[in-house]
Amino acid sequence: MSEETAVVFHRVGAAEEIAEGKGKPFRIGETRVAVFRYGGELFATDELCTHADASLAFGPVKDGCVLCPWHYAEFDLATGAAKSLPAVADLKTYPVRVTPDGGLEIGIGG
Repeated sequence: MSEETAVVFHRVGAAEEIAEGKGKPFRIGETRVAVFRYGGELFATDELCTHADASLAFGPVKDGCVLCPWHYAEFDLATGAAKSLPAVADLKTYPVRVTPDGGLEIGIGG
């Protein structure tokens, strides 16, 4: 039987810092995460593209996906799925929540 790790939420800033259609990078310990706002919802994925390690936090967001700013690999924000070449490996996704005072929290572990 495998041992599961509980998700621990880390406050990284204010939810209002993430503009619609944009992303922002965060580092939680050794974990690099990008948070995006699309359609009024917040999504968190690995920050780095699985193809060439470019920061996805600065890539354009369109139709529920983020495009890598280097080679235009496309990733689904909700699932992390690689949708186009040159990326073939999916991104990890992370739970995101907004606290009553507007704080932005990302869940790591699980």
